Amino acid sequence: MRIGFVYDLREEYLAAGYSEIEVAEFDSPATIDEIEAAFHRLGHDLVRVGRGQALARSLVGGERYDLVFSIAEGLAGRSREAQVPALCELFGQPYAFSDPLTMAATLDKAVAKRIVRDHGIATAPFAVLYKPDDAALVELPYPLFVKPIAEGTGKGCSNASRVATRDALRAEAARLIEKFSQPAIAETYLPGREFTVGIIGTGEAARVIGVAEITVRAEAADPVYSFENKETCETTVVYSHASDAEAMAAAEAALAAYRALECRDAARLDLRSDAHGVPHFLEANPIAGLHPTHSDLPIIAGLVGLGYDALIAGIVQSAAERQGLPVTGRVHDEAPHAVSEVPHAKTTAKVRGVA
Repeated sequence: MRIGFVYDLREEYLAAGYSEIEVAEFDSPATIDEIEAAFHRLGHDLVRVGRGQALARSLVGGERYDLVFSIAEGLAGRSREAQVPALCELFGQPYAFSDPLTMAATLDKAVAKRIVRDHGIATAPFAVLYKPDDAALVELPYPLFVKPIAEGTGKGCSNASRVATRDALRAEAARLIEKFSQPAIAETYLPGREFTVGIIGTGEAARVIGVAEITVRAEAADPVYSFENKETCETTVVYSHASDAEAMAAAEAALAAYRALECRDAARLDLRSDAHGVPHFLEANPIAGLHPTHSDLPIIAGLVGLGYDALIAGIVQSAAERQGLPVTGRVHDEAPHAVSEVPHAKTTAKVRGVA
């Protein structure tokens, strides 16, 4: 297949004057190189397009690809992850990953939580603070965890995010609203285990490829899975393959949320358990990082013996089959068991009315 590869390169934005935190979700040259090498090993013709604006120029100029493979996050607005998919739809260009509606809905944590909650999937009670004074209106039991409503990669999360009083909530919300120019979301703090779940496929064909438990090392400067700890995860974070009953409950909840949000081809979902060991949905990441050793989705795949090339091949195969496209190049058959095949899995999520 001839693949148009769309991405945001961190160095380009830093050179243009953007800060490290503003471009935290963008990719390094090493990530782009690794993805390109995997596509070449799989027998595909990869064309480096670059950022979304470059794709727009390409499509306006009449260029077309068998498939656009975009990991571009976009720079501004709560619908920024929807920009490239919307552009592809405007020009009738087939593409991988979720559609614009899902991309926008999952970036806004409150919108995503409302959707999964309406499908009977556990998620912590929450409130949205549009201004610091909204803290006076929050009627949730403390402690709470506060973070920006539309950021990823742990941006805005730290030990200060856990607040025990209304005054602390107001102060932290004020800091986040000012720093990120967006509302803050406060949710009931979940003290249990933290999981991240990798999923490939679409609809009923979607399957969990694995569950990783996330543990921040005691020597880390901050006990939260923050942006800083994600950046230094090789020394500050332990990722463990989890397959016990609680982890399988997280896997089933994640798969139910994936389908409720209508994610496509691949995504990574984050969950955390309450004091009773019940996993709760935190957020969905429909553009999961793809560095082979530094990003969570390939780390999950590696923990269960799914090779990096097989992971990329699985995403491409899902996107192609969903759109009725012929898949040229090599297809990897490696795949761990789906959650439904794992013995003793405990179901905690009930899906209603999912198309």
